[in-house]
Amino acid sequence: MPKPDKHVFVCVQNRSQGHPRGSCGEKNCVSVMEKFLSEVQKRMLFDKISVTNTGCLGPCNNGPSVLVYPEGVMYGGITTDDVEEIFDKHLVGNESVESLMVPKEIWG
Repeated sequence: MPKPDKHVFVCVQNRSQGHPRGSCGEKNCVSVMEKFLSEVQKRMLFDKISVTNTGCLGPCNNGPSVLVYPEGVMYGGITTDDVEEIFDKHLVGNESVESLMVPKEIWG
């Protein structure tokens, strides 16, 4: 397997309902993960982009959280509608999507 150009981590942490930190699981993170995987397949980018589900990335109240390396850019509050924009602008176009990034005081 070749080393990917980009690696996308999607939080799929699921905590019990009412947990004080909340979780990305309460905010449709599984659908976001599935959309990332679908886009990789649709665009045939298996050798360029790797997508991995992960546990908590930290800012639970801003979830679903998505972290892209090697740039170390964290996106928050991601919906399935945001995934294509992240693909087009960041993963393919190498330009972070500023409007979807978590605030600098959270990740910066």
